[in-house]
Amino acid sequence: MNDQIHSEGSGHEHGELGDAEYAEFMELAAQEGFDPEEVEGALDEAGHGPLPVLAVVGRPNVGKSTLVNRIIGRREAVVQDKPGVTRDRVSYEAEWAGRRFKVVDTGGWEQDVLGLDASVAAQAEYAIETADAVVFVVDSTVGATDTDEAVVKLLRRAGKPVVLCANKVDGQSGEADATALWSLGLGEPYPVSSLHGRGTGDMLDAVLEALPEAPAQKFGTALGGPRRIALIGRPNVGKSSLLNKVAGEDRVVVNELAGTTRDPVDELINLGGITWKFIDTAGIRRRVHLQEGADYYASLRTAAAVEKAEVAVILIDSSESISVQDQRIVTMAVEAGRAVVVAFNKWDTLDEERRYYLEREIETELAQISWAPRVNVSAVTGRHMEKLVPAIETAIEGWETRVPTGRLNAFLGEIVAAHPHPVRGGKQPRILFGTQAGTKPPRFVLFASGFLEHGYRRFIERRLREEFGFEGTPIHISVRVREKRGRNPKK
Repeated sequence: MNDQIHSEGSGHEHGELGDAEYAEFMELAAQEGFDPEEVEGALDEAGHGPLPVLAVVGRPNVGKSTLVNRIIGRREAVVQDKPGVTRDRVSYEAEWAGRRFKVVDTGGWEQDVLGLDASVAAQAEYAIETADAVVFVVDSTVGATDTDEAVVKLLRRAGKPVVLCANKVDGQSGEADATALWSLGLGEPYPVSSLHGRGTGDMLDAVLEALPEAPAQKFGTALGGPRRIALIGRPNVGKSSLLNKVAGEDRVVVNELAGTTRDPVDELINLGGITWKFIDTAGIRRRVHLQEGADYYASLRTAAAVEKAEVAVILIDSSESISVQDQRIVTMAVEAGRAVVVAFNKWDTLDEERRYYLEREIETELAQISWAPRVNVSAVTGRHMEKLVPAIETAIEGWETRVPTGRLNAFLGEIVAAHPHPVRGGKQPRILFGTQAGTKPPRFVLFASGFLEHGYRRFIERRLREEFGFEGTPIHISVRVREKRGRNPKK
C-alpha cells in the first residue's frame, strides 16, 4: 500500500491544512498571481465538509420551487401552475450574505399515496430529519389549512429551527393575510412574494440566524460511537439475511416477499473485537414518485440512513442482471459522499456462464465505482462473510486519507510534465498547484491557468488513486482558474 497519511485536527480553521502548510500554500498562490481571498474561499468551499441544510416544505402549489429559485438566484427547480410538479427532493447550493448553505426543495404531498397524514409525514419527516433548519411555506392568500396544521405538529416534534414564509404577498394589501399566520404558533410570518422577490431578503436574514455556521458532524467516530454501516439495495436482495448472518443470529425478519423491511433497523454488532452499527434499510424500488404507501416511505427512510452512515454496503443480486435500480442506488451513495463497498450476494448460485456475463456487466454498468472494494458473498450460507469487514475497513481508510500539500504538488508537477493538458484554441491550460482541503470524502482543489476539460480531470483522479490509494471512496476535485491579469498584479 502507498504511504497514505491521515488527517489530524480536521476541525482546523484552514480545513485540513495546518498553520505551516497553510502559510506555505498561500505563498505559492501569491507567486502564481491568485487573489488571497479567492484562494481562501476555494479552500473553505472544499474543506467545509457538509454544508448546513435548509429544507423548504409546504403543501402543493404554495410556491416552494419558485422560492427555491429565488433563493439560489437561478431558475433550476421546475415551476408549473399546478400542484405536484416537484416529485423528488432536489438540493441546490445557495449563498446569502457571504454564507453558503444547501437548499432542499421538497415535493408537495400527494393525497393518494397512503392517505393524507401518512404522505405528509413521509415527505416532511425525511426533509426535516436531515435539515438544520426549515422554511415552512404557507399560501397567505388561502391561509392556514388542516394540512398546514399537520406539518406544524411535525415541525414542533422535530425541534428544528423554523422560518415561517407567508408567500404570495404581492403588495401592502396582502400584509394583513400574512399577519393572520401568527396563529400557527411558529413565530413571525415573513411576508414574501417568491415570484417577484418581495421580502425574500428579510426572510433569508432570518434563515441565516436559524442555520448553524457548520452542521454538527453526524458520523459515529466524531461522537466516540461505533462506525455506521448502511446496508442498501433493491428489495429482496438479501440485506436482512446478510445482517442476520453477520450478527450470527436472527435479528431481522426475513421473508421471500420483497419489501418486508420498512424502517431502518440499527444493530450493534461485534466483529473482530470492534463494535459496528449496521443499519438494515428498506429496499429501494423504482423512482420515488412511482411508489405507493409504505414503499414510498421506505425509500425516504433509506435515503436518510445513507446520509447518516459513513459506509454504504451496496448489496447486488448476482443471479440477476445489474439493473437501473442498482445504478440509482450506487449514485445515491456516491453523491452522498460515503465510502462504498459492493457485495454481490447469492454468488454460490452462479454457474460459469452467469459469472462470465456478470463480470462484463460490472465493467460497463458499475464503471463509476470501479474503485470500490468488492466481495462475493452468500447471505444464506455465509460464504466469504469474513471478507466483508476488511473491505469496510479498507473503504474507511481511503475515505479518511489525506495527502500533504507538498507531496501532492510534487505529484502534480510530475503529471503535468509527463501528460500535459491537450492544446485547445491555441492555448494549453496547466495545473499550477493544488491541495487536499478535506476528507470524508477526499476533496481536492486544483488551481490552473485555464479551464481543465472533464476528461483531463478524470485522468487526474485516476492517477491520484494509482499513487495514493483512495480505495473505496469517491473523490471530489474542484478547479479554480486564474483570472487574466498576469502574475503578482499590483493593485
